[in-house]
Order: sequence, then structure tokens, then C-alpha cells
Amino acid sequence: MPSSRRRDLVAAVYLGTFMATLAISIVTVALPSIQAALRTDLSGLQWVVGSYALCLSALMLSAGPISDRYGRKRVWLFGVALFSTGSAISAMASSLGTLIAGSALQGIAGALVIPGALSILTQAFADPVQRAHVIGGWASFSAVSLILGPMLGGFLVDTVGWSSIFLINIPLGAITMALGLRGIAESADPDQAALDPVGQALSVVFLGALTYALIGAGDAGWTSPRVAGALAVAITGFVAFIAIELRTARPVLPLDLFRDRHFTAVNFASFALGFSGYSSLFFFSLFLQQVQGLSATATGWRMTPVFVAMALTSSLFGKLSSWCGTRWPMIVGYALLGSSMLAMALFTPGTPYPIIASVFAILGIGMGLAVPSTGAAAMAAAPRERSGAASATMNALRQGGMTIGIALLGTLMSARAISSLTDYISATNRTDALGVATTAVRQHTTPVNLDMAPELFRPLLADAIGQGFSLAVACAGALGLLAATVLVAAGRRPLRDRGPNLATDRG
Repeated sequence: MPSSRRRDLVAAVYLGTFMATLAISIVTVALPSIQAALRTDLSGLQWVVGSYALCLSALMLSAGPISDRYGRKRVWLFGVALFSTGSAISAMASSLGTLIAGSALQGIAGALVIPGALSILTQAFADPVQRAHVIGGWASFSAVSLILGPMLGGFLVDTVGWSSIFLINIPLGAITMALGLRGIAESADPDQAALDPVGQALSVVFLGALTYALIGAGDAGWTSPRVAGALAVAITGFVAFIAIELRTARPVLPLDLFRDRHFTAVNFASFALGFSGYSSLFFFSLFLQQVQGLSATATGWRMTPVFVAMALTSSLFGKLSSWCGTRWPMIVGYALLGSSMLAMALFTPGTPYPIIASVFAILGIGMGLAVPSTGAAAMAAAPRERSGAASATMNALRQGGMTIGIALLGTLMSARAISSLTDYISATNRTDALGVATTAVRQHTTPVNLDMAPELFRPLLADAIGQGFSLAVACAGALGLLAATVLVAAGRRPLRDRGPNLATDRG
């Protein structure tokens, strides 16, 4: 392949990932504005973010085999076009339902774009050293989108309006399509691709039902019939999914790869990365705006230490992996991720920003090590002709972790905040303290007819939401440390490579 086409390929793949990742970070600072404009509560905000993550994770398992079967370039380009369409729908939304539908369409498209990126790079760069460098660049470019997202989103929300955060994807999509058409060579392996429509359908059912139950529990409680029913559907769907996968000749989830304990450990870590790292963006924005009282623009700027540290660390991954392999950077990355989030559990409304920035930077270093090392290790574990399935599995677990993290941790955060605020209000002898607290937390408003001046109530609300934030990040941090422990326990046997001399496991 000529060097000019290869440059176009890399630029297209990086831009496609940039666009899909930007959708995760840019929307976080717009959440309070969306909440006010569309008159929704915390559960509604969870669905705005969760619908994207849900469709992304639920369909990602199917997207890899579809790319392997019908052509990686063709499917990836379709995903870019579909993402632009979903962005346009979201930008024009005048109701919560329309916005959720647009976000869901973006998620479907992201399921085609994100895992397709690693598969396309794997096909284009057979040399393992070159592949490690471009995967490191891919992770670094993802981090750049996370850096720009909050800053750009905050500026657009404060100056233009929240719908503008979706409109910017349209010109980005056009540029990405043009580069991809020129630079990417078509490749397909239909004989190796999964042929499992029943498994694909069941994966969507159980992930969708699980997410619905976790988010719904924040509104109706765990004993609610609709929540219990959704959990029952999720459990039944999951059991049926595993049963189908065990009997299918070419399953959508390559269970045979999980016989390798290293592949299993890496994919568990990928789930933890989504649950702990990526879902945390949702909670950081709420903490800075609703607990510390910052504007959207200020929030975007104050989140930058995470993403700057992540970008710088990811950019060094290629050199680092050629020196010491991927195993220890991966272990250290997850250890830093988990410990930094446990430190965030100590944040309060009055925590000075230099302390917050320092912890954010440590988290960014951890994610900058974890993201590319996890991707490289997962891709090295599967034959080259199954690169689409391996990439889809790793990315699906990461995005599934993000979906479940937003839903479960959001529910825990809301429940803890309501409980704390109820205790405060009960001290004023209000008999309806629980109802008042529930309304205040979910809508982030000062209730009417409250026997307390608003300027006295707002600090109590901020403190209650801060306590909910502490519980959420503590749980996330614990899972990050567990992932590091699992990776250590998996040992130091090199993962299977598709070419010679790829240092995947040294030391």
C-alpha cells in the first residue's frame, strides 16, 4: 500500500474513533443544560448517556463478525454515515425521547466504527512493532477527543446551546468518509466470521433488559414489578445466550478464546475499564457542576488533567511496550485507575482544585496505560482472520462495563444522595422528607414550600450529592484494583501473536 494511502487510512480510522469517543465526553458537560431544557431528572440523563452506551455495547459483538463477513471498509464507512445521521437527529431533538433515539442511533453506529478501527489497523499493519505504534496512536487520539470534549462542549453549551455539541459531528463525518474512501483497502474473511443471528438477538435482549432494570431501580426501587421483570428477562436472556453460544459452530462471542486465562483476564480488565474509567466521566461532570457549583465551561477545563495525562501517556505506549511489553503497563494502569478513584471518594464540596487536578492526572496516567495495553493484548490473543471478533469482544465488554457502570453507579449515587438529604430535611420535622429529598436530588432543584431559605438548602443538596458521588467512585475504584489483581494472577505467559517478536508479556 502506498504511503499516502496508508496515511489516509490512519487519519480516517483515528478521526472515526475521535468522533465516536467525542460523543462520550462532550455530552457530559451538557447534561445539566439538557436536564433544564428538556425538563428531565437524573434517570432521564442516565438514559441520554446510557442509550448510546447500551446500543454500543449490545451491538458491538455483532458488528465485528458483520465486518469480517461483509467487508471491514464497507461496514466501517456505513457506521460513519449512520453516526452523522444520529447526530443530526439529536441536535434537532425537542423532547427527551427524540434525544434518546438519536443517541441510540449514534451508539449503533459507534458499534460499527470503534471495533472496526482496530480490525482495519490490524489488517493494514502486519508487522507487530508497527501495529503496537499505531494502536498506541489510536489510544492517544481517543484521549485527545476526551480532552477536547469537555472544553469544546462547555464552550458550545455556554455560547451556542446544547444542540451544537451534536452538530459538529456532521462536518467531522464528511471528512472521515472522504479519507476512508481513499485510504482503506477492503478486506473480509467470510469463512471465519460468526453466523449466529439468535445469539446476536439474545445479546441485545439481556444487555438491554439489564440496563433498563439498573436505571429503573433508581426511580422505582429494586422491588418494583417492572424492575424485577426486567432483571428476570436479563437473567433468562443471558442464560439462553450462553447456551446458544456453546452449541453454535461460529458464535458471535468466541467462547473458545476464553479458554486462555490471559485472554479472559484481559477482557475482564476491559469490562472494568468501562465500568470504572469511562463511566466516571458522567459522575465527574455532575460533581463539578452540582457539588462544587461550576459552569459547564469551567467544568470542561477542570476535567482536562484526566485527558491530558491520558493522551501523553498513550503517546508513549509504543516505545514503552517495545521495552517492557504490555503486561506491566497494563497492571500499573489498572492499579492507578483504581487507587485514584478511591482517593476521589474523599472529595467534598470544598476540596481545593489542585488536589482534584492531581488525582485526575493520576487517573489519566492509569487510563493512558490501560487503554492501549488492553487493546494490544486482546488483539494479540486471536488469529489475524478473527481480528474483528476479538476486537468486538474486547470493545463490547468495555462498553458493556460503561453501560452497567453508568446505570448501577448512577442508581447508587442517587440513592445515597436521597438518603443523606432525607436525614437533613427530617431534622426540620418535615413529614414528607423523603419525597422532598427525592425531587431535589433527581431534578437538582430547591423544592417549593420548604421551611428553609434556598441559600441554606443548596449547600445541603450539594453535600448530599457529594456523598452519592463518593459511594459511586469508591465502588468503581474497588473494581479497578480487582482488575489489576486478576491481571497479576493470570501470570506472565505471552499471548498468541499473529506475527513474530511482539512483546506482549515481559518481566
